[in-house]
This record gives sequence, structure tokens and C-alpha cells, in this order.
Amino acid sequence: MARQSNVDKLKTYRGYLDYSKRWRQNENYDQMWQRLINLYRGRQYRGQATGDRLLVNISFSTINTLAPAVSIGRPKINVNPRKPDDAAKSIVTESIINYWWQHYGCQKEFQRAVKDYLILGHGWVKTGYRFIEESKVNDIEYTSDDLATGEPADDVEAETIIREDRPFLERVDPFEMFIDPDATCMEDARWIAQRTRRPLKDAKADKRYDAAARKDLSPSGYQKYGNQDLGYMSSQEAFSSNPDNAYCDIYEYYNIDTGEMSVFSDSGGDKFLIKPIKMPYAFGHPFFMLRNYDIPGFFYPMGELEAIEPLQYELNETRTQMMLHRKRYSRKWLFQESAFDDDGRQALASDEDNVIVPVKSGENLNNVVTPMPALINPPEFYNQSSLIQNDIDRVSGVSEYQRGAIPETTRTAREAAIIAEAGNARVAEKLVAIENGIAACASNLIMLAQQFMTGEQTVRIVGTDAAPVFLTFDKDYISGEFDFTVEAGSTAPRNEAFRRDMALQIVSAMQPFAQAGLVNLSKLAEYVLQQGFGVKDPGSFLQQAPPPEQPMPEAMPPGLGAGPVPAGLPPEIQPGLITEAAAPLQGPGSQPGQGALPGAIQSLPPEIIQALLGQQ
Repeated sequence: MARQSNVDKLKTYRGYLDYSKRWRQNENYDQMWQRLINLYRGRQYRGQATGDRLLVNISFSTINTLAPAVSIGRPKINVNPRKPDDAAKSIVTESIINYWWQHYGCQKEFQRAVKDYLILGHGWVKTGYRFIEESKVNDIEYTSDDLATGEPADDVEAETIIREDRPFLERVDPFEMFIDPDATCMEDARWIAQRTRRPLKDAKADKRYDAAARKDLSPSGYQKYGNQDLGYMSSQEAFSSNPDNAYCDIYEYYNIDTGEMSVFSDSGGDKFLIKPIKMPYAFGHPFFMLRNYDIPGFFYPMGELEAIEPLQYELNETRTQMMLHRKRYSRKWLFQESAFDDDGRQALASDEDNVIVPVKSGENLNNVVTPMPALINPPEFYNQSSLIQNDIDRVSGVSEYQRGAIPETTRTAREAAIIAEAGNARVAEKLVAIENGIAACASNLIMLAQQFMTGEQTVRIVGTDAAPVFLTFDKDYISGEFDFTVEAGSTAPRNEAFRRDMALQIVSAMQPFAQAGLVNLSKLAEYVLQQGFGVKDPGSFLQQAPPPEQPMPEAMPPGLGAGPVPAGLPPEIQPGLITEAAAPLQGPGSQPGQGALPGAIQSLPPEIIQALLGQQ
């Protein structure tokens, strides 16, 4: 088979993108996603308002009840080695990835993707490596000898400074991601692409792109966001737009079948901005998809709001009807006109209290004024709002207990526990998906550092005495194969009262074992203080166990217990004899090289110390 030229590849890739756009338009994915976003933000009515309309945004409450339950906490990422030789490095790698996740803002970006995951049904996360360096110009100071030579010399010298040399994680807008329309999951997708809308003048000035391809770039639109491109604008609007405000769409295209990556624009030219090259990342394409409720046979899953959208509209209409009925409610009175003069009618219509109403005729007062019968809606009409809210809770799986509401119906503790467990089952499912996504992203970040890290970096870790310790490392410290997991429940909100009760229950359960001498009481006390009460340094509350008594050294041979080494011994035997004589004094638990470590490193956990010693 003949090799495909770059011109043919570009034409094929653009055809795939057009096919994917038409597929999303025909399936109404873009319109539905925008509708769900408006549902969350409270813009649920369409068109101009012709009257008062109420909005009860249960959708907002549902999303903001689930999101903190699965991603509010900073995850504790665990690293396990795949080979015995990498056991020591996994300890250091675990400290590094947890520091990166907090220090580089990975949690904030991941939480934004979780919002997409809950609202739209899916979220996109991208991992990559960022290397930024710049030249700093320094003035050169010359000595008198240099000036005496009379030779011309430059007055400045350039110094390269590395500003950033690290992996990164960022959330990608779901509207900017395009996928193979024939795929039903990420595993069978043949290609994936990300669209980036850049200012046209910036794209033409980017020297990373091919010079000839940059000249052919043309505007794709005149606004940063939205779908207002040249295809939707009138000719007058297009030509009257300011060229400085023009944008062009740049596509980062990954051909999964061939393992190639390329960059091109959809407007103008038949050249790649970056010609097809082998994917630069060891793990393939850099995108990870968070999937909510999978639908068999469809690539895009559904989210929380898609299922309750009709009920949300019904609730708004019902509450609006109730408000309009209350506004129309007014009491009417029937009266005999001839029985009142002008003063009597004015007094009858007055809002003042204790007003006398004169009556002219001598008729029975019960026949002069009588209330007009009003049409009253049945009482069950006013219960429709509660029925709809119950349906929303049943469909979404978010109970009134999770929303923080007090139920109108009094339930037993057993019934309340059953309802809470049913809601927690769905939250637990999402929690597992979130934890797996964090573990996959953490694995990509470490592999990126293993591949692209150039120099040394420093991270802050916590030692055994809860004091911060700074560790300098390079790519050799994190080399190896590792499995990444997230500690269960570390991303969930921390219920302090529940954790405290659980810790105290553990103490009660361990009491019989403690009396039998089977429990390490100091470790148990540390666990209760740390897990139950959040004490960072529980060891400061406990008395240290006295060190074990060292055995008395055996009596040394006469002549070796004190004083110099006997004369007449060969020189090569004397150092060994001195070492053997001093060995009992060091104690059986001493480790060579341990005492030579700096004081800051000695406060590290023993596993990290062993890892550092192994690198020396």
C-alpha cells in the first residue's frame, strides 16, 4: 500500500472532524449540553417573559449536593511498586505526586471536570509537560586589565533561566473535544482531537508552527467563545469585524491507529502547522474521560440533570400556577345598591378598622351585604409540588437527608438509615469513578516526569515529627513501574463527629485485647489522636518508651582493653582490629552511614531514609 502524503492526511483528518461535528449536531448533543448548563445556572425559561414565572432550581441543589460528596477533599494517592527493586523509590514517588497534586493546582482543575461529569455526564482532563525557559541579560563588569587591552567586547551576556519544568493537569471544555463518531467507548476510538481557539495574530507569530502554514491561516470567527464563526455570520458582519479581533481554530489531532500526533487549522492552506509525528507521550494521547451513567451502544454517557430535566420544568410550571392563583384570589361582596348612599359605600370599601357603615333602608341587614361565592381549588392541587420533588429525589437518588432538609414525615432510625444507605450507594459508585480517574492522572504525571524531566527539583514532605522537610530529587528517584491508587474516602468530606465516634468505638472494641497484652497501646493512642481528633503530631502527647538496655561488652583480651594496639602487628591488621574492638560499643541496632545524615533528613520516615541511602 502506497504511503499517504501529508496533503492527503490533512484532507482525511479534516473530513473526520466535519463528520464528527455533523454527528454531534444531528444527535443534538451540543444543544442538549447547553440546555443542561442553563438548567444548572437557573436559565430554564426560553423566550421573552409574558408574566411572572417562578423557578425552583432543584438542579442546582442536586449537583452541589453530589459534587462535595465525591471531590471536596484532597486525595491521598498511594504508590505501590510493580517490582521488588522499586519498593524504596515508590515511597519517594508517593510523597512527590501528593505534593505535585496540591502545589500545581491539579485538584482545582479536576474538580472543574467533576462538575462537567455531573452536569453533562462526562468530563475531560488533559495531562502534559510544561517546559518554559527564558534568556536573562546580565551586565558584564570589566577589570582594568581587560580595558587596557583595547579589544572590543560585548557589554552583556545571556543566561538561560528555566521558569517551569514540570507536568501539568488541566480541564478541557467538553465542547472543544471531538471523537471518532463510530466509537462506543474510549477503547475503540480511532482518533481524538482537541480544538483551541487562538487569536489569529498570535497563531501567525507562533514559531513552533510551520512558517509556510502560518501564512495560510485565516479567521474562523470573531469571538472567543460560542459558535459564531464565518459560516453563521452575514457578509456585512464579517467584513466589518476588526481584524485584530479575529480568531482561528487550531486542532490537536491524535491518530490512535497509527500512533501519530499533528496540529492543523480548519481554515486555509493544505499544510500542517505541525507535521504528523510519533505521539510524544509514552502512554499515548494525553486525554482522560470521566464517564457518568453509560448508555449501551452510545459513546456519550448521561448525567444527573438529563434524567430530571422534565421534572424540573414541571415543578417550575406548577409553582408558577400556584403563584398566579394566589394573585387572582380576592374576596368579592354582593350588596343592595339602594341600601347605601355615597358615604355608606365609601365606608364599606374602607381599609380602616372600626368604621360605621350607614344603611338607608330598613331591610334585614343579612340581606343587604353577602359574600360572593368563590371557586376554590381542591387542596390536593397544592400537593403537586411535593409530589414532583419526591419524584426528583427518587430519580436522582439524592434524598432529603443528603440535601440537609428535615423530612415532613417522621421516620424511625432504621428507616432513615435505609434511605441514607440507598443514597450512599450511588455516591459510592461515583466516588470509585473519581478515585480511578485521579489515579490514572497521577500515573500520567509521573510518567511525564520520568520522560521529560531535565534537572533537579525540590518538594516539601512531612517527616515523622510533622515538621516540613525539603527533598531534592531528579528523574532517577522516580524511575520504575508503579501502580497508583487513591485511598478510599480521601476525596469525600470529612465528618469529624463520625470519625471521632469511630475512633472511640475502636478503643472500646480493643479493650479485651489490650487487657490480654495483645495490643500496642502507644500505636492505638496515636491512631485515636490522629484519626479521631485530627492531631498532626500525636507522638508529642505520649511518653517515649525507655531505650532497651545494651548488653555489656565482653572482656577484651589483655593488652587490648585500653592503651595502644600492641606493637609488632602487621599494618593491614591494625584497622580491622580497631573496628572489631569498637563494634560492640556501637550496639547491635546501629546502621553505617545513618548518623552522617543531616538533621532535617533524620526526621523523615525510615522508609524514605532507606530510599535516599539507596540512591547514594
